[in-house]
Amino acid sequence: MYLKTLSLLNFKNFESLDLEMCDKVNCFIGDNGTGKTNILDSIHYLSFCKSFINLNDRQNIKHGEDFFVVQGEFERENETEKIYCGLQKDKKKSFRRNNIEYPKLSEHIGLLPVVFTTPYDSNLIHLGSDIRRKFVDTIISQFDKQYLKNLIEYNKILEHRNTILRNVEKGIHIDADEIAIWDMQLADKGIKIYESRKAFTEEVIDIFRKYYNFISEDKENIELEYSSQLAKGNFETLLKQSFEKDKILNYTSTGIHKDDFTFLLDGNSLKRFGSQGQQKTFVISLKFAQFDYIKNKTGISPILLLDDIFDKLDKKRVTVITKLVSDADFGQIFISDTSYTRMPNILKELDIKYKILNLSNNQVLSNYE
Repeated sequence: MYLKTLSLLNFKNFESLDLEMCDKVNCFIGDNGTGKTNILDSIHYLSFCKSFINLNDRQNIKHGEDFFVVQGEFERENETEKIYCGLQKDKKKSFRRNNIEYPKLSEHIGLLPVVFTTPYDSNLIHLGSDIRRKFVDTIISQFDKQYLKNLIEYNKILEHRNTILRNVEKGIHIDADEIAIWDMQLADKGIKIYESRKAFTEEVIDIFRKYYNFISEDKENIELEYSSQLAKGNFETLLKQSFEKDKILNYTSTGIHKDDFTFLLDGNSLKRFGSQGQQKTFVISLKFAQFDYIKNKTGISPILLLDDIFDKLDKKRVTVITKLVSDADFGQIFISDTSYTRMPNILKELDIKYKILNLSNNQVLSNYE
């Protein structure tokens, strides 16, 4: 699968942009603020129906304008897929596949798998467990629509249960039979999500280690551990045991919405003991493992978006990573870089098709016709 053409209209800093893509490596170079990340984010939009960076759709409309349009033409399993996303201020977002509007945006997820690596990935290490859960949920949802459905329904049931718990403050009595029904439904969806997350962790760890060891030259041992309250016992029983506590807290304190994933380096916390270079290598390796995992599950090579990933990495690791993603196992790749020479010099040494766009002067360099 690859992106053939991309068209932007009033999207972020672009008034108008039309690009023809190389089916292998596409590199955008230029100073900060020229729109390198915005191009990669528009590709993410066409895959996930939303921005990776601005969750508020209206923030993606160019300043002073009333709408934006992002369009892409993809080649997928020998079929052309034309994807359209348009948003007008104060109106519902329009998302179409081959001119047919999606009734639900969730139906599009997984059609065009994308793996996006950005400087924000350090948040996986330094911020809360919700960031790590979202990362794993995004991976599984790209190949398992039932998982996505279970996750959406779980969150709806959880909100209903929390509403009942918040009513305690208002003096409203909680009916035991009613809460038992919500507990049963929450447990039904939660157990399935738990089992999928557990399976993902067990299946991805060896792939993850392979990439980390390749980039770091086997210098450290890494681990990815999945922590869940559901590992301690029956979910419904756990909900009953925490019910009195939940009434005091006014929210549900037990469930898969409290899950976390722990990152370890030589048995120690990556967050506390890992250097910036080790942390960067860890996250990049995790994203490459995400690529392999989705490819193995779907049979389709995701588009790989590498946004300014070379910061805080030495020249040797930059070269190793570039050679790695240039391998035939990877499909189409998009790279952004603030250096005007780094990627051109590396790509010239590799036997691979590439196209480089300098956004500061709009010059194009490619090694194919």
